[in-house]
Amino acid sequence: MSKSKLQILLAQGDRGKYNGNLRILSMLTINDLKPKITLLLDDQPHEILEAKHSHIGRGGAVVEAKIRNLKTGSVFTRSFKAADTFEETELEKQRAKFLYSHRGTFWFENVDQSKNRFSLEEKALPENIRKFLKQNSEVEILSWENQILTIELPVKLALKVIEAPPGIRGDTAQGGTKMVKLETGAQIQSPLFIEEGDSILVNTETGKYVERAEKAS
Repeated sequence: MSKSKLQILLAQGDRGKYNGNLRILSMLTINDLKPKITLLLDDQPHEILEAKHSHIGRGGAVVEAKIRNLKTGSVFTRSFKAADTFEETELEKQRAKFLYSHRGTFWFENVDQSKNRFSLEEKALPENIRKFLKQNSEVEILSWENQILTIELPVKLALKVIEAPPGIRGDTAQGGTKMVKLETGAQIQSPLFIEEGDSILVNTETGKYVERAEKAS
């Protein structure tokens, strides 16, 4: 068994901390740090957003990571050394539907229990999620120790273009792209041939155009 995947059985005395379930958890090393990994730092769940691995002479390997606290929404950068280890944490996932937002509060309902509604404050939702949230669209709830932390969108999402300036042939000043406005209010760069009414696929992680999903009728 590699050190990066060292398995630890939690003792009975730890049962309360982990919701009464005896679980097998992984201990991670800096080699395991990459985007989307969730781990415990200072007894709170965090997500790795970016991880830059480097080797500094005899000082050994180091990683500079951009991290988001999933409970507070705060984002920060921290450096780790080769000797550092981390406890991986698993987040519970459930399906939900986005209903509406009002004054910085976003309301959802559980897909399997429509009467079960909940809200999240703006700080709990990263900008790349907020700007692509479409009313009545399905999302994933991420929970930890029975507390809803945030949500996730599909990596690729189809959204309708509601504003698009005409594309001018031969216009390469912007690399053959133009700014269009989507039904959620977000604005992204698209190819010149995209028109108002088209449906396009957007990568919700990068915020970039992927392809045209449907041409306006």
